[in-house]
Amino acid sequence: MPQPTAAPSPFRSREERERDREEKREAVLRAAVRMFNARGFHATSLDDVAASLGISKPTIYHYLGNKEQVLIECVTRGLELLSEAADTARAQPGDGLARLRSVLRSYAQVMMDDFGRCVVRTGDEFLSAEGAALFRARKRAIDLSVRALIEDGIADGSIAPLDVRMTAFTLAGAINWSGRWHDPDGALSAEQVADSMVDILISGLAPRG
Repeated sequence: MPQPTAAPSPFRSREERERDREEKREAVLRAAVRMFNARGFHATSLDDVAASLGISKPTIYHYLGNKEQVLIECVTRGLELLSEAADTARAQPGDGLARLRSVLRSYAQVMMDDFGRCVVRTGDEFLSAEGAALFRARKRAIDLSVRALIEDGIADGSIAPLDVRMTAFTLAGAINWSGRWHDPDGALSAEQVADSMVDILISGLAPRG
């Protein structure tokens, strides 16, 4: 005779509650960053974000805080992705040029993602003094990581002896701009655009015979 199955518990576990909270928080954050990117920070209200999700504005306060805190979370996510790409590239084998190629490719893909777009489309003038200082410090750390890879390549001979600071600014400027012009619904994917852009940029760094 088959044994009766136990009825499911009406109470969710702590892990289930945490997972549900994170999923809701992520949905709010993703809706907010897309609206910031499409409309601009000043032209977007938390009421707009709440309406797009069918929730109340206090729900956004509960998960993320006020409007500036939402923006800081968005740009922090983008900057963390860039920082992770730089750290991963520096740990890879190969010469400096190969590792720089790796980080630039990842960098470009991040710039064409929602959170990367927010980094390049949002100036620190929208933030409080404390928020702006944090924003600049994180961007500075990424810039220094790229410079270190360029210096490695110059030292091992895989990159021409260029001005490191100017080279880093030029590479970042070119890649950052993709966050403004790339169309996610266009003919080319972010991966395809990243490959093409990085091939063009890297070709100007290799030593001349």
